Amino acid sequence: MSSETAQTLDRGLRLLQLVAEAPAGLTVTEAAAHLGVSRAVVYRLATTLGEHGMIRRDSAGRLRLGAGVLHLARRAQPLVADAALPALRRLAEQVGATAHLTVAEGGEALALVAVEPSWTQFHVAYRTGSRHPLARGAAGQAILAGREGDHGYVASAGQLQPGAYGVAAPVPGVEGMEASVGVVALSVLDADVVGPQVVAAAAAVAKALS
Repeated sequence: MSSETAQTLDRGLRLLQLVAEAPAGLTVTEAAAHLGVSRAVVYRLATTLGEHGMIRRDSAGRLRLGAGVLHLARRAQPLVADAALPALRRLAEQVGATAHLTVAEGGEALALVAVEPSWTQFHVAYRTGSRHPLARGAAGQAILAGREGDHGYVASAGQLQPGAYGVAAPVPGVEGMEASVGVVALSVLDADVVGPQVVAAAAAVAKALS
């Protein structure tokens, strides 16, 4: 690969990352300023990425992620889920509550995988694929805390479902993925006990994905 080709690839990947981190999209001028290149270079990069469905331009001309990125993400999700399963199973059995891995997708929290405990008579059926705003519930709030560099645990009560209690912690240090590991139960969880277990499980998931 020539140095020119490598530079173009690097710029394209950096542009894709910039757009991914801008929920409201980016103008070509903003992207050019961030990358330290001309608008013409950004136009060329965006056109190429657009041909592969990775970037699109909305009605206002702002650059946004394209459906191709979502397609790749969906292909990757089963691999992420498989890597996280052992830690989630241990957590579910330890706590006696449904354990889950949740990822950020736009402004929403997406339940990627859930594991129910084997020995409890009653537990929460946490549906894989369910979504909710990041600001509601322990899983989403933990992801937001992780953005601020806080990798401790977060507890919530009844924010997503009356009578349900949750404890979650962000998954630290996985490049390109914002996620949390948590548990949800129908009875009050002792956060002082469960919190460290959730943090340890989140660290185990991070290690499995690194």
